[in-house]
Amino acid sequence: MTGSAPPHPLRPRALGPGDLVVLAALSGPLSAAHEPHVERTVAVLERMGFRVRRAPLLEAGRSHWWSAAAPAEIAAELNGLLRDPEVRAIVASDGGQTVLGYLDLIDVEAIRADPKPILGYSDISLLHLVLHARTGLVGFHADMAVPGFGGHWRSAPAARQAELEKLYSRLLTCTEAIGALPASPSWECWRPGRAEGRLIGGVINRVVLAQATRFALPLERFDGAVLFWEETGGLASHVWSYLQVLRHSGVLDRISGMVVGVPGGIGGLEPGASPTLPELVLDVLGDRDIPVLGNVEFGHAGPNLPMPVGIRVGLDARRRTLSLLEPAVGPRAATGPAG
Repeated sequence: MTGSAPPHPLRPRALGPGDLVVLAALSGPLSAAHEPHVERTVAVLERMGFRVRRAPLLEAGRSHWWSAAAPAEIAAELNGLLRDPEVRAIVASDGGQTVLGYLDLIDVEAIRADPKPILGYSDISLLHLVLHARTGLVGFHADMAVPGFGGHWRSAPAARQAELEKLYSRLLTCTEAIGALPASPSWECWRPGRAEGRLIGGVINRVVLAQATRFALPLERFDGAVLFWEETGGLASHVWSYLQVLRHSGVLDRISGMVVGVPGGIGGLEPGASPTLPELVLDVLGDRDIPVLGNVEFGHAGPNLPMPVGIRVGLDARRRTLSLLEPAVGPRAATGPAG
């Protein structure tokens, strides 16, 4: 287990016009079919005013088993990006099944010395949770190249694309709180109430896996937190089991609220099936009287609303609002400790 929580989140440095963003293969390989997604991601980030470069391991057809490369190779490339002062942000190309293989190889001192935004979801949830546990780094559970910026964004209406582009740009460059995230009619109040707390979460299976490692977040880090989670694939019974693990571990006794993402392809949650996802969640929560906001667009459902891990948020489930109460990034000038 890691030690106690830092007194403040470690905010990455804000980006400015012309800053370098690197697309990197932090987990799974890039197939040739998804090369256009990477190219469209470059275009999106350039429209935001950033320079974009691809890391060497992000090469279509390169693979090692189910990964873009061996875990030690991925860690070496990631560490190089973390140490390179020209690199101001890192965007994952895709998720996968690799991050567990290099959690112990990450240069956390480089992160403390020069914190940078790392964007991604799915397997990248593990990076956000473990780096937040070890350093306090604010991780960006947000879109990545495949299928996010390069796929889901393209399928969204033009107005939504413009809204998201503005939101992501502000999140990465603005040192003031964003406020309310743009809601949609899909959001549902599963249990009314209001809460304020630090946003902690990710893909629920990765949250559970992270807590099984020696880099787990200490239980006190969940005190008053707003737990966000989503899941794709598998079965409804698996989701119920993951929530039960969080109950047994004491996490559910400490949080002040919950935000649940749009489920994707989960067996047993088809229309008309029983239980529904709200029923499943409320069954495990039992008499814990905390607000629950459901069906929010983050994670695999895409396009993603960004969920900055470690930032204080305000949740009002009845009014179906979720607000970022703190900035996700700190000042650009390196005049003192980040945060």
